[in-house]
Amino acid sequence: MNTTSTQLSWKQLGSTFLNTTQNGIIVTDCCFKTLIANKIAQDQLGIFKGALIQNVLPELAKQSESVIKNAARVGDIRLLRHSKNFMADISPVLQNQTIVGIFFLFRDVTLLENATREMKACQKASLELDTIINSSHDGFWISDGQGKVIKINPASEKLTNIKADNFIGKSIQELLDTEIIDRSVTLKVMETRKKETIIQRTKTGKNLLLTGTPVFDKEGQLIRVVVNERDITEIQALKKEIDEKQTLKTRLEEDLLDMQLEALQSKKIIARSQNFKTILETATKIARVDSSVLILGESGTGKGVIAELIHYHSKRRDKPMIKLNCGNIPESLVDSELFGYKKGAFTGADKNKAGRFEIADKGILFLDEIAEVPLASQVKLLRFLEDGCLSRVGETTSKRVNVRIIAATNQNLEAMVADKTFRQDLYYRLKVIPILLPPLRNRKACILPLISHYLNYFCKKHGIEGPITLSGNAANILEKYAYPGNIRELINLCERLVVMKEGNKIHSKDLPQSLMDSAEYETLFKDVQTRGLSFREMMETFERQILKNVMETHVTQSKAARALGLNQSTIARKLHKYKLAQTDIN
Repeated sequence: MNTTSTQLSWKQLGSTFLNTTQNGIIVTDCCFKTLIANKIAQDQLGIFKGALIQNVLPELAKQSESVIKNAARVGDIRLLRHSKNFMADISPVLQNQTIVGIFFLFRDVTLLENATREMKACQKASLELDTIINSSHDGFWISDGQGKVIKINPASEKLTNIKADNFIGKSIQELLDTEIIDRSVTLKVMETRKKETIIQRTKTGKNLLLTGTPVFDKEGQLIRVVVNERDITEIQALKKEIDEKQTLKTRLEEDLLDMQLEALQSKKIIARSQNFKTILETATKIARVDSSVLILGESGTGKGVIAELIHYHSKRRDKPMIKLNCGNIPESLVDSELFGYKKGAFTGADKNKAGRFEIADKGILFLDEIAEVPLASQVKLLRFLEDGCLSRVGETTSKRVNVRIIAATNQNLEAMVADKTFRQDLYYRLKVIPILLPPLRNRKACILPLISHYLNYFCKKHGIEGPITLSGNAANILEKYAYPGNIRELINLCERLVVMKEGNKIHSKDLPQSLMDSAEYETLFKDVQTRGLSFREMMETFERQILKNVMETHVTQSKAARALGLNQSTIARKLHKYKLAQTDIN
């Protein structure tokens, strides 16, 4: 091979290298005039033969001068050109230890830097994910698509009492075979290829809720199974406690309901007067709606019984009627009793407590003696009646409950409204349906049937053989009595007569002296018919009534004679005159 062909071959080889390399190559003289510029340099950097570097790439001028001056390479110079990143190296071209030119090498690092950036982002995301997983209170198991464990976080180690280092790299099936775990959600996910949830019991006695989630690649291949573990031991214990309390609450509600129904049945409602029949018809009719009811009447007229009757016929009868006597609550505790309180709301509030409204949810709340509610509490009661929402004492949040209100009082609320001791707006809110109960003295037709009912009721209650009946005079006295305590007084009187009386007939002498004194005038004179009689006839009528009354009270003629200051013979003669046999008197 001759010298010329050898030189040609090297020249061709150099040209081929310049145009096939992926890097840009430029060679300049010492004046930075381009002598060689390969295709990459021309296409991507815009440098052609004859161009001056400082004109085309002014950012390299300073480094180029440094290379000429110091005869030393300058590398890793960053260069941005046409949205691409290049790294430039500048080296001197030496000939006989003399700089005869400059060699520029440009590497396109755009893809490399993008890949590096993405890799760093992935590393950062992976680190953040690891931090999150390791900081979680929930346990995490991560397996690959074949069920091999690749990660267990510290929380899982604590929950399952295992060491991650001993299990990473092992298959889930192996852990099952060695009874490290009793069941696996991972295998279930691998089988169904969808999210699965199971409850797993650990050897330490904990119950874990496991949720396994599959992770697929772009081709749909299962590449990961992520299992979340949550300790539900305390939750299950709490749920069991709540279930037990709910069962107890339901049982107590049923018992209370049974007691209320039994009490209602024992308080037989007897309506012989037309006005009271109308009241019972009204109570039964309005029971079907949820409007507020205000029951008015003297003490002892049966306001509570009417409330129970409304409850019994209402659609809320499956829930017990909660009762609250507002007159028995200290003024400072009315709000906490009605609306409940939050733990720490005041001294002694060591736990949360539901108020009567919450307890009566979906049922009926009977507020007896509503007139005793203080004005400050009336405002909150009014607000509840308007929107059905309440807030416990000490809480800022509110909750909605579904309660029907029945209120009762023996006070004159209209007079209290006029005196500004009861809110007018609350009065009208409660008085959607008013029911006014008459006193027993205005229900004369009901008195004897009520007495008969309660005499028999207390005979059964106390195991006394009955029935117990009334003598004519006793019945007359009891019917005429005014009963200032109304039905409550009548019930107490009946029980007293049953337990104190020996025998099955009650005479006027068996009645309490206070009742006799009160009824004496009515008994002696109100039944005496004097219309159209002469003076003598009226006197005989009064005498006959006096004799009848005294004989019933004192039984024997001698006792009656002493009571009236007469001789026994006089008593005997007058009894014969008026044809008052002992059986007629009793």
